[in-house]
Amino acid sequence: MKPLTKAEEQIMQSIWKLEAAFLKDIVEAQPEPRPHSNTVATIIKILTDKGFVGVKPIGRVHQYYPLVSKETYSSSSIRNLVEGYFEGSFSEAVSFMVKQKDISVKELEMLLTEIKKHKK
Repeated sequence: MKPLTKAEEQIMQSIWKLEAAFLKDIVEAQPEPRPHSNTVATIIKILTDKGFVGVKPIGRVHQYYPLVSKETYSSSSIRNLVEGYFEGSFSEAVSFMVKQKDISVKELEMLLTEIKKHKK
């Protein structure tokens, strides 16, 4: 799966949240200062070409909807990060976060509980 730029991810976040939306809805969902609608339309075109967004013509306007789920993209992004920076080892990634104090003991315990739950 092709990675998205920061701007593309920001637009995708809105499309995932809205589930199906028109250009004006996507523009309105952007944080201030909002990008111009032409900029958003260009990014949506790129996302369509990359296979992330589908288009449904409704009269003279288009409704946009996600073709790739947020979960699928998140999983792919995390795997790419772990492969690129931690030689594919998720334990190395978690160890790094512990050393950087980005994850607490309580969060680690919650992760362990979640792992045990899914092993059953």
